[in-house]
Formats: sequence, structure tokens, C-alpha cells
Amino acid sequence: MFRENNAGVTFAKGFTAAGVKAGIKKSGKADIAVIYTEKAAVVAGTFTQNAVAAAPVHVSKAVVKSGTAFAIVANAGCANACTGQQGMDDANQMAAITAQELGVKPDDVIVASTGVIGVNLPMDKMEPGIKAAVKELNANGSVAAGNAIITTDTKSKACSLEIEISGKKVRLGAIAKGSGMIQPNMATMLCFITTDVAINQKLLQKALSEVVETSFNMISVDGDMSTNDMVVVMANGMAANVAITTENDDYKIFCDALDKICTGISQEIAKDGEGATKFLTIKVTGSPSFADAKTVAMSVAKSPLVKTAFFGQDANWGRVICAVGYAGVQMIPEQTVVKFGDITVFDKGMGAAFDQTALRDVMEAHDITISIDMGLGDEEATVWSCDLSYEYVKINGEYHT
Repeated sequence: MFRENNAGVTFAKGFTAAGVKAGIKKSGKADIAVIYTEKAAVVAGTFTQNAVAAAPVHVSKAVVKSGTAFAIVANAGCANACTGQQGMDDANQMAAITAQELGVKPDDVIVASTGVIGVNLPMDKMEPGIKAAVKELNANGSVAAGNAIITTDTKSKACSLEIEISGKKVRLGAIAKGSGMIQPNMATMLCFITTDVAINQKLLQKALSEVVETSFNMISVDGDMSTNDMVVVMANGMAANVAITTENDDYKIFCDALDKICTGISQEIAKDGEGATKFLTIKVTGSPSFADAKTVAMSVAKSPLVKTAFFGQDANWGRVICAVGYAGVQMIPEQTVVKFGDITVFDKGMGAAFDQTALRDVMEAHDITISIDMGLGDEEATVWSCDLSYEYVKINGEYHT
């Protein structure tokens, strides 16, 4: 059963978490989180494709490459990006402090940071903060950990899921942050997923990499790719299911569950886009390929003119069809149909006749689906996004200061 609840990363057996205030955020709110598994976990991860990757991304990639981990330490309020050798030293020190407190090795600790780029970590605050978080680790600490990693988010994102594999109950849980600088691959987002499934590392990585393509890489708030993104999964095997070592039915069941977790979190991130007042689902069908369908959907999702029109509740379908036309893939206007909700607004080369009152109701809703049928094939893709409001400009105009 899928739950949007507070269990999060402590839902699976053997995991504890905590979040504390270390004084890194100017707001004075919680800003350091630690997640820990009592039994070594196999680990998988996907990371930002931005060439300007933050120091913690490099450190965590090495941990994932090693195949196992015991903990995740994350901070908000400082991205530790573009900070040179000092940044690498500080990221490694975060791992070392956490490892010492937990009695594990530094290369068993995933490190993550989010916040302002180009600022060094205040290590005089980080060290006591990490130590305090480790002391507060508990089976109900997911909410505190989730709150400690958010920046401009209005709330932390969390969910959990229970399934059955080889007669054993298997649990998955997640916490995430993400609100602005959201344009995969991936986005200014951190997502930590824990599970007690028994699975080998290669299959865990394969499952995550495939699921990310249809979840986290299908959201866009503003078209900006971050320096710090990561999605990390730790699986400690404490469910005691027959270990998944091949792509059998058990693997498929696990992949479906992981997909539900990642898709649910992705949608929550899009809904909580900075200053968002609308949650937009852009569904493109009738394409020759998934790649073409995604390209069209992302073109619409990233268009400032489309996004501002929906903020203003203006059914300006011309902006949508324009974004479809310049997406850079095959498009024949006379074969294309666009709908807002279930109302056709563009039909095969021309604007369609529609009920203005009914369309007004669609535009006033919080959740709006934009459907685009390209009429050129059988493939489809769905992207989740949001509108662009005055508040988005205010948040980002004042972010650094």
C-alpha cells in the first residue's frame, strides 16, 4: 500500500534518522540530517549531469561505486559547490565526522548538500551539528530529517510503500527536497530512499537508473539544472526475502514499487515548485518515440509564456502549440490536437470551438492536464510541471541575499 505519510526513511526495518539545527540556515531552522542503517546496505545512486558538480556529488559517487553504505549525512543552507579543494576537504570531513560517530568507515557515508553556490561550509557548525544528529537518531526521525534538507520548499516530501516479495513483507520509504532550479537531468533536488529488500547492488542500480528516467527526469519547474542533485537508495536486506539476483518476477515487483515511490515524490516536487499555484501535467501521445514525446512535453513545460498563461488562468492555447512547434522534433499541425482538461482547444491546424465557461472552470482548477496528440505514432510521455508566478521571481530575486 502506497502512503504519503510521515514514516519516510524509517519505515523500512533497521533504519533510523534525525534532523537538527546547526545554525547553517539563516532562518535558524533545522539544517543537518543523518540517516543510518544498523546493517550494511547495498547502495545505488543517480546524480546531476551538470558539468559543474558540487563536492558532495563527487564524494557520494565514489561511495556508490564502492557498492555499500551505512549512512547519509546531508545539510541545507550551503551547497558546497564551486568551492575548490576546500570544498572537497569539507565534504570528506562531513563523511569522516559522521563515520567516527557511528563507528563505520568514511567511505560508507553518502554526503549531500543543498543551498547557495560558491559558499564554503561552516565546519565549526557542521561538526557539532552532525554529532548532535547522530545522538538523536531514532525510528521516528524521518520527519525531522526531511525538514532539515529543505530550502525554498514549503514542505518536505515523504512517502512509504509496503509490498510482498517471496512471502516476506518488504518496505520502502523516502524523503526529498526540491522546489526551484528544477529541470532534470536531474534537478535541485535530493531524494533519499531506504528499503529492507534483499537485492544485489547491480540490480538495485539498474532499477534506480531506469525508474529515474520516467520519474525524476520528467519534471520541470524552471528549466535550470542544479549542481547538487542526487537520488540515493540504500537496501539493507533486513526483510529477509529471497535475495533478488536476477531480473525475475520479484525484481519486477520491486521495480514497480520503486517507480511508485519515485513518481509520487516527483509529482510532489512539481506541485511544490517555487511560488506555484498550479500543478500541470503535460501528456504527449501519438509520437514516433518516447524521446520525441518527452521533448515536446518538456518544451511546453519549460515555456515561460505557457507557464505565465496558466498562472493568469488565461487559456492561451497559442502559446502551447507554439512550444510544440519549436520543440525540434517532427510535428505536423494538421495532425495535432491539443486539449486543456477534456476540452479540445486546437484541432488539426486551427483553433477549435469550445465552451468558454467550461474552459474557465478548467483553468481555475489547481490540477490541470494539457494533452497533446501528435498523430504520428504510438509512443507517449508525461511531464509534470507548474506555473510561473510573481512569487517565483520574488523568491529567486532575494535568494542569495
